[in-house]
Formats: sequence, C-alpha cells, structure tokens
Amino acid sequence: MIRVLLVDDQELMRVGFRMVLGAAGDLEVAGEAANGEEAVRLAEQLRPDVVLMDVRMPVLDGVEATRRIVTSGSSRVLVMTTFDLDEYVYSALRAGASGFLLKDTPPDDLVSALRSVARGDAVVSPAVTRRLLDRFVDTGRLAPRDAGALDVLTDREREVLVQVAKGLSNTEIAAELHLSEATVKTHVGRILSKLDLRDRVQAVVLAYETGLTRPGARD
Repeated sequence: MIRVLLVDDQELMRVGFRMVLGAAGDLEVAGEAANGEEAVRLAEQLRPDVVLMDVRMPVLDGVEATRRIVTSGSSRVLVMTTFDLDEYVYSALRAGASGFLLKDTPPDDLVSALRSVARGDAVVSPAVTRRLLDRFVDTGRLAPRDAGALDVLTDREREVLVQVAKGLSNTEIAAELHLSEATVKTHVGRILSKLDLRDRVQAVVLAYETGLTRPGARD
C-alpha cells in the first residue's frame, strides 16, 4: 500500500481527497494535517510515502513545510494548488517538491500522480514547469544561480540538459541529437546524479536559474 499524508487547511478538500484515495485499491490515508507545522510533525512521525501538500496555509505554509520534510528525508511531496502560475509552486519546486497538480485535477490523474511520486518520479511535465518559470524570468523573480554549477557536465550532457529544459522527452531528444534513446536515458541519469537533482523538473528549474535556457527557448 502507498501511504499518503493529506495536508490542507480546508477540511472539505481533505474529505474529497480521502474519498478519491479510498476508491483506489493501493492507496491509503496515513494521516491528515490542517497546516504546515502539523504536516512536518506528522511526516516525521508517520513516514508516509507521499505528502499531498497544499501550498497556502496558516501557521506554516506548504513551501517551508515541503523544505523541512524533504530535508529530513521522511517523505516525498506532491504540491496541490488552485492555479498553475502560483508563485508558491515555484518556491515549492525549489524546496524539493516532486511536482505539482491543480486541485481540480481529475481523480484518476491524482491517483496516477501519487503512484508516480511514490515510485520516485516527477509528475509535472517539464513543459508545464517551463511556463511557470517563463513567468518568473519575465517578472525578474527567478532566483539566479552560478552557472559554474554546470561545470561538472560534459559538453554532450549540457546539450542534453538544454533539450530537457525545452520539455522534450527522451525519444524527442534522441531524434534531435541523433542519439539512441538508451544513450539519452544514460545522459539524463548522469546529469541528475552529477547535479544532485531528484528528477527532470528539478533539472528544468536549474537550467533556468543558471541561464542555460531562456524563456520561450524552443529551437
């Protein structure tokens, strides 16, 4: 069973999520929290596989709660928000969230996302993350990072990272760079390992913050 901690300050939302999880045979609610402080405490106590985290809450917001939970290594975090350009979402991704979904996501998609996060995958497409990051670059609110962080990559790995940041799949990158899909998969794995990143979404964030890619860079 995949154990999930539900975190939302609105009880009605938690009831809805509980019903969705209850209908899935392999998911169970490990606990519930109404704010980030409770979430951190329960995540440490219950060690759920995934924390389904609201980002806007009293006492302690979901961003700081995500940072503390990820840092402690107790659980993976999937962020929920009411709109996809929420500035809290960008901060949550930087804090280590494995992705984000809208609160009106269809039940089947939510269940699928929770299963993916429990397996260690990211659930937000790089293309969606790009749109979020484009907005923050345009408004000057993206947190810059030293491009020297990429010096550990080979030239080919940097090329692959650029394509990942464009939102391309391994198959698409293989076609673009005239490589086999297996080779691309190997490069992506090495990129994540060398840069200490959890998934492709984190790679997209880093590519933007180091200036490796720019808003609208599709070609």
